[in-house]
Amino acid sequence: MEIRAATNQDAPDIRRVVFSVLTEYDLTAEHETIDIDLRDIERDYCARGGCFEVVIDENDKIVGTVGLYPHDHRTCELRKMYLLPANRGKGIGKKLMDRMLAKAKALGFQHMVLETSSKLVDAIAMYRRYGFTPTQDFPTCPRCDQAYELMLDSP
Repeated sequence: MEIRAATNQDAPDIRRVVFSVLTEYDLTAEHETIDIDLRDIERDYCARGGCFEVVIDENDKIVGTVGLYPHDHRTCELRKMYLLPANRGKGIGKKLMDRMLAKAKALGFQHMVLETSSKLVDAIAMYRRYGFTPTQDFPTCPRCDQAYELMLDSP
């Protein structure tokens, strides 16, 4: 397993993973709204001061995704953290979360938010283990019914 920065060349495979997991949980992909950020990863994440990474398996296939989407100089959003089913339960989600928290701090963010669906029980349990707490400031995504936030320590 390898975790690396995503490029726009990865976009079709990133969409495949994200939309596959959404379908698995009976959640709707929003191609023209909330998921439009997956068309140009470099512009919508990297050029804005965030990042997007992919998990690559031993067959060189993208099997997981995660992004940090800046809202302003202080707050970033954890987005699109998905793993295909065969790659869950192996500690990869924890590795992704550790990486994103470290990157968020290194990029100078002080506050991380995320939106999720109550259908993603295991993900919510992980967020809570990391100290995320419910917030009312979100969700804004139609498929999400919960939102969490975490104040980040200094780098």
